[in-house]
Amino acid sequence: MNKTTFIDQVRIQGFRSLADVELLEIPKAAVLIGANGSGKSNFIRFFEMLSWMLGPRRLGEFVAMQGGADDQLFDGSKRSPQLSATVTMRTTAIDTVTMQPTEAQYDYHISLAYAQPDRLIFTEEAFRRTDADWQHLGSGHTEAKIVEVIPPHAPLADHRVTTQFIVSLLRSCSVYQFHDTSDASNFKTSWDVEDNNQLLSHGGNLAAILYRLEREDIKRFDRICQHIGRILPGFDRFVIEDSYGKVLLRWKAKRTDKTFGAHLTSDGSLRFFALVTLLNLPPEMLPDVLLLDEPELGLHPAAITLIGGMVKVLARERQVIVATQSPLLVDAFDLDEIFVLDMEDGRTGFRKLVPDDYRVWLEESFTSGELWQKNLLGGRP
Repeated sequence: MNKTTFIDQVRIQGFRSLADVELLEIPKAAVLIGANGSGKSNFIRFFEMLSWMLGPRRLGEFVAMQGGADDQLFDGSKRSPQLSATVTMRTTAIDTVTMQPTEAQYDYHISLAYAQPDRLIFTEEAFRRTDADWQHLGSGHTEAKIVEVIPPHAPLADHRVTTQFIVSLLRSCSVYQFHDTSDASNFKTSWDVEDNNQLLSHGGNLAAILYRLEREDIKRFDRICQHIGRILPGFDRFVIEDSYGKVLLRWKAKRTDKTFGAHLTSDGSLRFFALVTLLNLPPEMLPDVLLLDEPELGLHPAAITLIGGMVKVLARERQVIVATQSPLLVDAFDLDEIFVLDMEDGRTGFRKLVPDDYRVWLEESFTSGELWQKNLLGGRP
């Protein structure tokens, strides 16, 4: 059975600049555009919080690392003593025997209140399959209860499939931001060769991922190298060697046997290496939902265009949500895949575009990015 899972809609109240926002019918490929400081990264961080909250690192650690609970609440805890959110998830499948489509929808709701010392506690946590009643998990706890194993004869035992689906999908929401290419960057350190199940959010285990692909999926490895060579004409292929269980990122230039390490590679090239690899990984090495925060940083215009095309291809199998400032990247998306963010009085607002509103421009062959540059979509300073 072929199956896809994705986030269908979300309502967020009281998280950072997201005082009260609702996104409906989120497409498999979605792009967030808006001025600097309009709230794109806050939307990305919300899903990062859910992933931490339902994963091994948990809510308390996320809050502490992000500056404390007061900083997570819209205009601070005095104005917004709590945040709440409801996420609707959908799974669709085609039975390969009957070829009939099947579909299910699930909801997860949380309310988190400010508590001393500068932390968040649950005032409500509930879930349901959308065609069933809400199941409530109580209040007063500091970490999500939905992740707890349900005993076979517990009251919620019949809902184990629902909780497993919700936890699996939201836990797998992965935020990728390959901005750190400094001398202390993870790109430039040796990495455990066995840490290769999934590319990390900062890309530090890129060498381990490529080492695995070269040995298990050489056609995919070669394709990644070929894509990179389209933008970096001097690039030949990666040369990753295992040294006592550790690997370093190195690559070979054309017409020479000399190899180059990450410390001799430009910042934009390192980010491009990571993005091309991520967007060409096999399904088993990808999360259900990928969130890319300004992937265009430091890239050549041709590289941005190539990345946009790869996002669209990957979105056939995975949901990809991109926050960007690049008109060239916006060009890869249709208008009905674009959400425009505007900031007013410290509050982020979302608008989903309706293609019919721009029909006259589209008939004149204007691209999505050109419409944004002309300030016809909004989301400008």
